[in-house]
Amino acid sequence: MTTRRDVLISFLGLGAATSACKRSVAPEIEGGLVDQFHETGHLLRGPALPRSEVTTHRVPALIVGGGAAGLSAAWRLRGAGITDFLVAELDSTLGGTAQSGSNAVSAFPWGAHYLPAPLTMTGPVPRLLKEMELITGVSESGAPEFAENALVGDPEERLFFQGTWYEGQYLRAGATAADLEELTRFEALMAQFASRTGSNGLKALTVPLENGSTDSEFTSLDAISMAQWLEQQNFKSSRLKWLVDYACRDDYGSTADQISAYAGLWYFASRNSGTDKSDGFLSWPEGNGRIIRQLAESTGAERIAKNLLIHSLEPVNDGWVAHGWNALEKKPVRIEAKQVVLACPRFVAAHIVEPWKKAPPTFIKDFTYGPWVVANLTLKERPRSRGFPLAWDNVIYGSKSLGYVNATHQRPRADEHGPTVLTWYYPLSGGDVRAERTRLLATTHRDWVDIILADLVPAHLGLRDLIQRIDVMRWGHAMIRPVPGFLFSESKRAAAVSLNESLHFAHSDLGGLALFEEANHHGVRAAEQVLKSLQVPSESWL
Repeated sequence: MTTRRDVLISFLGLGAATSACKRSVAPEIEGGLVDQFHETGHLLRGPALPRSEVTTHRVPALIVGGGAAGLSAAWRLRGAGITDFLVAELDSTLGGTAQSGSNAVSAFPWGAHYLPAPLTMTGPVPRLLKEMELITGVSESGAPEFAENALVGDPEERLFFQGTWYEGQYLRAGATAADLEELTRFEALMAQFASRTGSNGLKALTVPLENGSTDSEFTSLDAISMAQWLEQQNFKSSRLKWLVDYACRDDYGSTADQISAYAGLWYFASRNSGTDKSDGFLSWPEGNGRIIRQLAESTGAERIAKNLLIHSLEPVNDGWVAHGWNALEKKPVRIEAKQVVLACPRFVAAHIVEPWKKAPPTFIKDFTYGPWVVANLTLKERPRSRGFPLAWDNVIYGSKSLGYVNATHQRPRADEHGPTVLTWYYPLSGGDVRAERTRLLATTHRDWVDIILADLVPAHLGLRDLIQRIDVMRWGHAMIRPVPGFLFSESKRAAAVSLNESLHFAHSDLGGLALFEEANHHGVRAAEQVLKSLQVPSESWL
């Protein structure tokens, strides 16, 4: 029988479990598991769903998936003046892993919670931010200038260590001269990578990844892990290694020994040019749910069908027949489309595209997705703590979690008290992702409450008494993992190739990095392939 101690050891380690077990068991806290939509998605793996012989929709273009990539494709079609298309989303909420929620206290994210401020005005992301009136001007160097209320305010980050909170995410308290020397050397190397360009003049590490240099000097870094790169460079400081490992878990959902060195270096070097750095992070109480709302509004509610699972895409002479299942009305739907954008992960595509169902493409096996948990804690009062004050991003040194973001951080500084919502993140970062998903689904809401309290209570005075409810979202396939050898593989390239010049693919996994910029790029790219096939003239946004 699995005990409370076993669960805590599994998710937080022996030290945190031992400390937590010395405290009394937490009282019942309201809340629950809120990720019911995965039940609809798992219908793809069950018995064949009924099919309708009657066509309910005929459209020039169908977009399957209402996450960031699918809505970016829809936004691009609307930008070209196309109005006759449909977005099919299996969930009742748009956004995928960028979706959000709200309660009486605040809006809050259920996944992605920020967007790094872009360095240039080039590409679709600055275009979108301009539409959102978040870019207020352009500097003399051509860099965008942003609305202050969207940029994360101070204090931005803090780190908990041995009873006290410290500013920033590198643990300087107690650092030795050797630790600080390694940090300085690491930062200098990252600045060098940030300023490097390839033989064709492209930046070595940039956003999106597809726009970077393909010189072997840089792409060869994908062949080794970030941990191996640190070892090759003779980095030994446990504090620096922890920071790098945290970065890999934060952006990629796994540890530095399982993540490509190219991806690890990209994290630290892609957001600046060596001379200019990003203005910081753009964020809102609901996280990237704010961007999703903008994309959805530009698409138009009449072009979005929620609770609609597309379970089959069947090629016909002049396009595709999509068979769907209306999860609310429990009835089949049939859609005919000349062009289709399939904006879902590759492993899902293998269950939908009819030619792939019996013989999935070989590239599918090379796409690895890590599971995550996101929990929202509603507090009646902001927690007290020792040291540096509550920040936007709050991280516990040595924890297997990623800490939490504070949903009410952007409110005026005078509003430093009162209720708030803390969004806590935990990547299940083990190498066996199937085992990790099994562990994820076997963990109850009560278990998660115990895990969260064991992680956070030591850093916050009186936290238990402040919590009103804890809701938990489980993401079984949350993020594509850029494992060594994947980012510049033939598998990743082949996965983006259209079928019959009429079925196009879009998702952040095609970039190899689970980021909004990648989802947006591939959504726009797929939409422009649709425009080309429909012979609609439009200048590229890429």
